Amino acid sequence: MEYIKAFVVGGIICVLAQILMEKTKMMPGRIMVTLVVTGVVLGFLGIYEPLVDWAGCGATVPLTGFGYNLFEGMKNSIARMGFVGLFKGGFESAAVGCCAALIFAYIASLIFQPKMKK
Repeated sequence: MEYIKAFVVGGIICVLAQILMEKTKMMPGRIMVTLVVTGVVLGFLGIYEPLVDWAGCGATVPLTGFGYNLFEGMKNSIARMGFVGLFKGGFESAAVGCCAALIFAYIASLIFQPKMKK
């Protein structure tokens, strides 16, 4: 049942992003930023945490989950360090994921030798 909940919630988030791509003139970069900011705002309002508890990776893997992760890192860091945590917390919570994405993207580029489209 856990996999089904994750699939449904992740699918709904992806469907909403696809609707934004199809029905608006927003560029993909702006849609990505919108999803991250939505995760931060929903985390701040206390709406995203119950969704993460219920759906697991279905809510944490999409870009809204990245925004939620940034917010949680800042919230925890502010509780520990005060005002400085506002600037440090997001980096601490997201550093591992960003580094892994860069490393695996580099490895994939070595394996598949990407080329620019003509």
